[in-house]
Amino acid sequence: MAVAAAAAAAAVGAYAAELPAVPEWLNKGDNAWQLTAATFVGIQSMPGLVVLYGSIVKKKWAVNSAFMALYAYASSLLVWVLVGFRMAFGERLLPFWGKAGVALSQGYLTGQARLSATAHGGENGTPAAEPFYPEATLVLFQFEFAAITLILLAGSVLGRMNIKAWMAFTPLWLLLSYTVGAFSLWGGGFLYHWGVIDYSGGYVIHLSSGIAGFTAAYWVGPRLKSDRERFSPNNILLMIAGGGLLWMGWAGFNGGAPYAANITASIAVLNTNVSAATSLLTWTCLDVIFFGKPSVIGAVQGMMTGLVCITPGAGLVQTWAAVIMGMCAGSVPWFSMMILHKKSTLLMKVDDTLAVFHTHAVAGLLGGVLTGLLATPELMAMESPVPGSKGAFYGGGIGQVGKQLAGAAFVIVWNLVVTTLILLGIGLFIPLRMPDDQLMIGDDAAHGEEAYALWGDGEKFDATRHDVSRGGAGGEREMGTAEQRLAGMGARGVTIQL
Repeated sequence: MAVAAAAAAAAVGAYAAELPAVPEWLNKGDNAWQLTAATFVGIQSMPGLVVLYGSIVKKKWAVNSAFMALYAYASSLLVWVLVGFRMAFGERLLPFWGKAGVALSQGYLTGQARLSATAHGGENGTPAAEPFYPEATLVLFQFEFAAITLILLAGSVLGRMNIKAWMAFTPLWLLLSYTVGAFSLWGGGFLYHWGVIDYSGGYVIHLSSGIAGFTAAYWVGPRLKSDRERFSPNNILLMIAGGGLLWMGWAGFNGGAPYAANITASIAVLNTNVSAATSLLTWTCLDVIFFGKPSVIGAVQGMMTGLVCITPGAGLVQTWAAVIMGMCAGSVPWFSMMILHKKSTLLMKVDDTLAVFHTHAVAGLLGGVLTGLLATPELMAMESPVPGSKGAFYGGGIGQVGKQLAGAAFVIVWNLVVTTLILLGIGLFIPLRMPDDQLMIGDDAAHGEEAYALWGDGEKFDATRHDVSRGGAGGEREMGTAEQRLAGMGARGVTIQL
């Protein structure tokens, strides 16, 4: 009886309807959804982009590429709770920056979440945003956005950046660049109050990562010529799996942006999937029309641009508009990547490994402009702090599009300048690019590890033992060359890189 009574008391405490277990301001549904959304976004990075990066690159760069994403995720979290979160979502310090502070204490994290700088004055102003869950939930959710931005940026410099330089770069860029964009557009900065629309990160995450990644690729320098000319994925099936985790995880990315499990979240998740599917199909059709074959890598890129393009307005446009945005997302970045890129001296010079500039910067800017055209007044009334905001298509005039372009210009210039200064500063102490002799080797030179044990149980490749053309393992007289043996077995379409 005593044990049963103790168990009953514990249950009452865990699910009590009054303080302190469930404060009056706590909405269990919103809190549950926001934690779920944060987990979805986290899965996009870990393992989504870790798997995608590790499989979309050459075999010799699989470990290094996956580790760059892994390190960025872990290092971002400590920087975020120590100082970053409050610089992006705390009290106003400058029109584009919040006051630094820690997000570690129980008293701060268990209180109701509040974005103090979002209070919008005026006769018809809006109060500061106060989600119905604890600050800890908001800290976690926004961390996932900060982390994925850095991991997306890494896609531009895969296959040659000195891992030590990357380790120094991630905390500096998070503090000096990401927090500025996040506060300016989301945390209550000048672009937020002016009415620039960025529903869930088209500018804060994708435009900034695309511009910063392109800038970093310029300063780090290119890959080896042989890597630039041939950089085939080492595992296309895993690449698709990583891309699939990104797609499914985007439900939390855009569905969590309203900070509540409300109507806007439902519209945003539906629009996200519609845009991604439309963009993937558009990109694939263009590949078939112009190149004769549907590219799997192209399909993943089309999926990505569709997700990126809808992000600035996912919860602010109608679903028919999401179809239009998906068609634009599958064609405009395709044109910039496949046509414009080959005609531009600058784009050809800068070695953007995974074309982050096209898939994120171009698609993010496109989505921001289209949101300025297609945002509905009804949905804007639920999200915008500026009364009467609406897209040009609904009578909002060209003013909203002008705001979108001005906001994009600020994000572009800030990221270009700050990323340059950070890398030049790091370059004074650490080489930004690995030396050519190490680039020839890849993972083994950078980490002393390789992704696949292709020659035995953890055994390294030894040409004198495995290359029969050199006389090992019986020599050519008995076994013939590798190519002859494959031909004898009737093998087709097999490539062996020795």
